[in-house]
Amino acid sequence: MPTRAVRNRLHTLARAVALVFLLTGSALADSSVELTLEQARAISVDALQNGDPELAIQMSRGLLKANPRDPTAYFVIAHAHAKLGQSNLSRRAAALAYRYSDTGPARFQAAQLAARMAFEEGKPSLAQVWLRRTAVYAPSEREELLVARDYRTLRSINPWSFRLRTDLRPSNNVNNGADTALQIIDGVPVTGTLSGTARALSGVIGSLDIATSYRLHADARSGTSLGGRLYVQRVGLSSAARDLAPKAQNSDFASTYAELSLRHGFAVGAGESGGSAAVELALGESWYGGERSYRFGRLKAERRWRLAEGRTLLMVKAVAENRTKARYRTNDARILGLGGEVFRTLGNGDTLGLTIALRDSAADYHNGTFASASVRTSYTFAKPVGPAKLSAGLVLGYSDYPVYRSGFFLVPGGRQDKSVYGDLSLFFDRYDYAGFAPMLRLRTGRKSSNDSRFDTRELSISLSVQSKF
Repeated sequence: MPTRAVRNRLHTLARAVALVFLLTGSALADSSVELTLEQARAISVDALQNGDPELAIQMSRGLLKANPRDPTAYFVIAHAHAKLGQSNLSRRAAALAYRYSDTGPARFQAAQLAARMAFEEGKPSLAQVWLRRTAVYAPSEREELLVARDYRTLRSINPWSFRLRTDLRPSNNVNNGADTALQIIDGVPVTGTLSGTARALSGVIGSLDIATSYRLHADARSGTSLGGRLYVQRVGLSSAARDLAPKAQNSDFASTYAELSLRHGFAVGAGESGGSAAVELALGESWYGGERSYRFGRLKAERRWRLAEGRTLLMVKAVAENRTKARYRTNDARILGLGGEVFRTLGNGDTLGLTIALRDSAADYHNGTFASASVRTSYTFAKPVGPAKLSAGLVLGYSDYPVYRSGFFLVPGGRQDKSVYGDLSLFFDRYDYAGFAPMLRLRTGRKSSNDSRFDTRELSISLSVQSKF
């Protein structure tokens, strides 16, 4: 007497044979079979659940002859190949199931399976892409949090790391120009007026920031990675700006920056109490107005500590940069920088931050020789304010040029600049697509100088897109 499992298998096999004959247009000599497509799908699923993936694949392929866009058939094929350990075929079938599904839950399941199969293939970057597609159709906040957790896990495993940021920013001063046409040095008006291109021009600034890195080596205590970055900024002048500076072109204010870096990070001390440190060497080039501004080599070192049970992060940075092959001698400089950052998580979850940066530049021409200092305070709210997460910052800065020549005039006692800027950022994380959400940022402030040519004001609103995880 056959067991129940054997009877079920024989029953499924009999229905499968009938289905194959039906879908291939064949017929038995003395019998006929009538079977709807819905019944055929049910049989296909039964075969998969009863541990016969080969039969499930065969039957689903028969279904695809009737409808090449049948998502259920592709989904069954994907699961069947997964059971057979055929990750590549499973992922391809899951991708087709995702494409032809017309409901969110079906696409969520197909994308989840495609992500898992991509990871089993040894393609973590592709798995990350599929996880982002999964996030689009996450049925609830819980599933979205699980997707974010899995994405972060993949990011730690994947030797490749990618970052993409875009920004569109209308501004009343796209060229960092002067407030007025008059030039006043230490209270004394200078003969003549500033050109239109030296004055503040309004318009729109667009930027694209792409960074990638590849982990060359990693263990429990250290890691080494090779990285690259490309930053492109373009300007679109307003009609008012063109009236003020008729000869100015958008390309006159275009800037591009590229670098290649090698970074080595390592743990210091025991556990998290010792913190970490890193050293980085970078080579790159900067362009402005379509011509090279300078080439550079940079050495950076940083040290991090976590204090007060992990609620405080302290970081110290030191930078040495050498700029060569400069377009102007003011850019042919040796730069030293020192900075520190501290971030404290408060009892209510909010974060308070303080950043200090010191910089000393020694250039071949005295206009590029200066010392500067800046302090930034920031506050980030843990809980959303309305539909957005809110953060705010205030920056105070000071620069001193011991010797400065403004055109034909030597500024007595050198040039001194003071600046104050404030910014407010709203991150609309609830309105994301594939884990990317919009960021709105308002920035305003001014810089004052004893040479009015460098008195500037800025008011800009930028819209960018950032990742939630």
